[in-house]
Amino acid sequence: MPSLLPRAVPRRYADPVAKLIARAGITPDMLTAGGLALNAAAGVAIGVGEFATGGVLILAGGALDLLDGAVARATGKSSLFGSVFDASADRYGEAATLFGLLAHYVAQGDRVQPLLLFAAITGSIQTSYVKARVEAIGENLNEGAFTRSERVLLLAAALLLAGRPGWGWVLPATIWALAVGTNITAVQRLYAAWTKLQGRLGAEVPH
Repeated sequence: MPSLLPRAVPRRYADPVAKLIARAGITPDMLTAGGLALNAAAGVAIGVGEFATGGVLILAGGALDLLDGAVARATGKSSLFGSVFDASADRYGEAATLFGLLAHYVAQGDRVQPLLLFAAITGSIQTSYVKARVEAIGENLNEGAFTRSERVLLLAAALLLAGRPGWGWVLPATIWALAVGTNITAVQRLYAAWTKLQGRLGAEVPH
């Protein structure tokens, strides 16, 4: 199953903005670092119960993450390390926001939500890890209905709504969705990897 959302902003929209950013002297790695900082700040805000602030910061960090590739094209500064840095920042950024939620619920004495968040973090890491391992072999792997774009938008929306009257249910429901959806996506990607690679022999790719 393909991702529910596009993996990148269409170039006709992203490239004009990227050229303006590039003219200001901002590099792709600066955008990646900025996105990571915003997600770390979101994790802190969420941890102290400022859910709406956390949601806004997550969206801002996601916007920078969408633009770093376009700026790399505009500046001609695309690099192998940049792609590794971007992927690593994505993992740390998502972990920071989920850890903020986990810290919040632990402080509240909740016993269920921290376990679900641990499952969500595990599923998120595994989803990305399977993709990275398959692509290290030389195959593309974009299958999975609950990729990072969906997770970011779902969590941000839930955080923005959580403080509104009558919407108290949305954040626990979102955490359930993350716990289940990330692990289903990891299994989807494992199955997709099996269909692409079954019967093929070769040396093991180092971890």
